[in-house]
Amino acid sequence: MIHEYEAVIIGSGGAGLYAALEASKKAKTAVLSKLYPIRSHTGAAQGGISAALGNVEEDKPEWHAFDTVKGGDYLVDQNAANILAETSVQAVYDLENRGLPFNRTPEGLIDQRRFGGHTRNFGQAPVRRACYAADRTGHMILQTLYQQCIKNNVSFFDEFHIVDVILDQKKCGGIIALELATGDIHIFKSKAVLFATGGFGRMFSITSNAYANTGDGPALLLRKGVPLEDLEFFQFHPTGIYGMGILITEGVRGEGGILRNQDGERFMEQYAPKLLDLAPRDMIARAIMNQISKGKGIKGDQSIYDYVHLDATHLGAEVIEEKLPEISDFSKTYLGIDPAKKPIPVQPTAHYAMGGIPTDENGRVAADGKGSFYEGLYAAGECACVSVHGANRLGTNSLVDLIVFGKRAGVEMAKFVHGSHFLRFPKHPPKSGKALIEKLKENRNGPQPEKIRSQLQKYMTEKVGVYRGEEDMQKALTVINHLREEYKKVSLQDTNKPFNTHLLELLELGNLLDLAYATAFCALDRKETRGAHARNDYPERDDKNWLKHTLAWLKDDRVSVSAKPVDIVKWKPKPRKY
Repeated sequence: MIHEYEAVIIGSGGAGLYAALEASKKAKTAVLSKLYPIRSHTGAAQGGISAALGNVEEDKPEWHAFDTVKGGDYLVDQNAANILAETSVQAVYDLENRGLPFNRTPEGLIDQRRFGGHTRNFGQAPVRRACYAADRTGHMILQTLYQQCIKNNVSFFDEFHIVDVILDQKKCGGIIALELATGDIHIFKSKAVLFATGGFGRMFSITSNAYANTGDGPALLLRKGVPLEDLEFFQFHPTGIYGMGILITEGVRGEGGILRNQDGERFMEQYAPKLLDLAPRDMIARAIMNQISKGKGIKGDQSIYDYVHLDATHLGAEVIEEKLPEISDFSKTYLGIDPAKKPIPVQPTAHYAMGGIPTDENGRVAADGKGSFYEGLYAAGECACVSVHGANRLGTNSLVDLIVFGKRAGVEMAKFVHGSHFLRFPKHPPKSGKALIEKLKENRNGPQPEKIRSQLQKYMTEKVGVYRGEEDMQKALTVINHLREEYKKVSLQDTNKPFNTHLLELLELGNLLDLAYATAFCALDRKETRGAHARNDYPERDDKNWLKHTLAWLKDDRVSVSAKPVDIVKWKPKPRKY
């Protein structure tokens, strides 16, 4: 079946929906998602969206931009950071005007709370910058934008999984997708395509990411010859539920929660005496692992490392129920703990990909590091790399990234489609996606995909995790290469067409394997410690040799890398102290 739309968006999270909302003002627009839209992972974002409103304390967009650059360990493109900070104020008010129910101050203004790395006066002290709707901010954003898209007649194709993109040299002409309900292949002709497919945390065993976060967009484009940027930088959120990885929002610490070791000590006093438990996430994740390595972690009944406590008992039941109701529910449901009475056991959890599809500030996908772009191809959200997060994303900057750059990409798409034509469609569209499905059906008695997935997650967690070393990463690459070869032999046990979840899982596994391979390769290649990329064998940041972005290509089944300069327009790199 062939469909024709001027703008096609893959992914229905915050970035995809906001892009669709803007593009649909001037273009016939469709959104494809392998999920029902309000199940997208944006809905899991809890703590808030950052904007220098100054409703509770004095704040300025310039301070927000500085925190973004410093928090990203100076690998942030600073023009993008300035756009993020300056645009976020109006972006939050736009969400309010569209109906998002933010928490309020007694005066009726949007309330704000503290978050990690948010400071006033260029790092002097913490500031209240995170706007929030209890601890369900992402969920509220998703609901608000979806309702707006429905009102504006955006077409939705729910439970469609992308299997190929149509590229003629550097011009995009559409995509090919698998309809899960029927097993049929659909072709979408389009003047412009935007990828907003989210992250790929499922390459790790302990992760806050949903099962659907398998990097479908970045992996597909990587195989089509598009480079990916800064894959080595993957953030580990310091407070995931022990043994599960389910996120305990930074908002708990924003409200005054304290991290404690087995002796009850507030150990962040040793690592960030100014910001304490609200230091950037990479610093806190490493501090927790350091406490555990020193024998100051708390022993658990599982063989998944030790953990520390997140103590919110002093906040009181009223504050927790009013401002952190979802965290209260999580703790009671998964741990049998009332956080108003007992501390929560937490450990670092794979959380966010700072790297991804390289784009400019308007979402256009870069073809290289020299200023060349694909025509009609866009990306936004976690799958993209503007780069506004650099080596480490600040808390709440993910949601503002979705809104600011999702909107800009949608506006740019709307402009583009009115000055362009549909790609002259080939008589025989690409069959690579369909060919892969047929090959999976043909294989017989292959290895079990579940074992491949579990081995991948085990080695990525243990060898390419919070701390990294050359020997570990070399071993991870060897194992991942072997798993990629094994994947070529896997067989599709269920050959029925309707709702074939086994087929979907196999396609997702292939995406995870390619992204894990490229991630481990880039991590091995970067011989320094910067932000979330912490190497035992190269413990210092090396601006002389490594103040540059990485671009990774997958060609002939092997990764190659090149460099791209960092945009430094205002703040020169300085030691990162808190």
